Amino acid sequence: MNEEFLYYLWQYHFQGKCLNGTQNETFCILHPGQRNTNSGPDFFNARIKIGTTLWAGNVEIHVRSSDWYKHGHQHDHQYDNVILHVVYTDDHPVVRRNGERLPTLVLKEKFDEKLFHTYRNFLASKRWIPCENLITRAGHFHITNWLYRLAIERLERKAREMERLLASEKNDFREMFYQKLLENYGFQINNQAFAQLARRLPYSVLAKHKNHLLQIEALLFGQAGMLNQPFSDNYPHQLQQEYRFLSKKYNLTALDPGIWRFMRTHPSNFPTLRIAQFAGLFYRSTSLLQKMLESKQLTDVINLLQTQASVYWKTHYQWEKSSPLHSTKMGKTSIFILLINTIIPFLFVYSRQMEQPELSEKALNWLAQLPAEKNRITRHFSALGLIPDNALQSQALLRLKKYYCNPKQCLHCSIGHQLLKSL
Repeated sequence: MNEEFLYYLWQYHFQGKCLNGTQNETFCILHPGQRNTNSGPDFFNARIKIGTTLWAGNVEIHVRSSDWYKHGHQHDHQYDNVILHVVYTDDHPVVRRNGERLPTLVLKEKFDEKLFHTYRNFLASKRWIPCENLITRAGHFHITNWLYRLAIERLERKAREMERLLASEKNDFREMFYQKLLENYGFQINNQAFAQLARRLPYSVLAKHKNHLLQIEALLFGQAGMLNQPFSDNYPHQLQQEYRFLSKKYNLTALDPGIWRFMRTHPSNFPTLRIAQFAGLFYRSTSLLQKMLESKQLTDVINLLQTQASVYWKTHYQWEKSSPLHSTKMGKTSIFILLINTIIPFLFVYSRQMEQPELSEKALNWLAQLPAEKNRITRHFSALGLIPDNALQSQALLRLKKYYCNPKQCLHCSIGHQLLKSL
């Protein structure tokens, strides 16, 4: 037996029930209280009727009653207002600081032991997820509701990261949005390099040249360290000349070009093309941030992100290396990733910071309109019968796998609760 399982039992299995205590008193649990994850008693503000008296206060839970002394609670004032000691076994009477015996409720033999055996099997499981053979038994309704909650949890985690960046940028939403958007143009392989580029080239500098595409490109490629070589093609040579002037004007220092990764990368995801695509977006989309906030339709934002790069990139993926004619627009899949990782979390942050709840609702609606992601984790869940209908659900499955299934937090998972209840 462990305390985590006893917390679960107390929180979900005994509300509304009347049970006998160690001194033949009757405990009617009207409300188990709220779980406390900080120091102090395990549950706050419980309401329990002991005999004919209604008590409101805190509850402490242990595997053995002697753990009260083992943990030193007899010396801690935070435990003076505990109204009930809930234990699995009572091996030692517990006395309050004033000499009164603390009411104790023993849970052993008051629940179906199969629950604990099932939970223990989850913990011992070596499968991809602990409930792999049972998960669909939780039922469509419970799974769908839980996935919605997990999608919000994942959005909140991304929002916290953005809020930390926002604070470091003195609550400048434009700078924060620019940095996160440019960072995510690097996608998985070059995102850290793009993040460095965003920090090395502030929005305030780039925005001064928003009406001149060649200067935007010169600043981006120059700060990326990609113009430090001799060129024979006219276009990169022009960029080089522009950057020499602008870098002196703003006292800029370029990045080490060695940070960019081209190996084992599809040409359409080369950082050169991604930078050119971002430059095209920055040039053609004035007041980009405002458009993202004001757009009602997801399709409008998708169309906005499909801007083309300069003509040079229609026949190049790298400097001075010609390639067959190709589109310079960002593909739909890449746009969906930008929406999931940048645009939608930003709406969530802006909604919270500016107290505009309608933007949070829009963020969740847009997430539900995007197609489900296809990756190793979503494919494995699909094989188990959990097939995501949209990006909201696929994002939720990523959260479920990483934060609940991998660490075996089954007792904190709604699917785990439902499976334990149904067995």
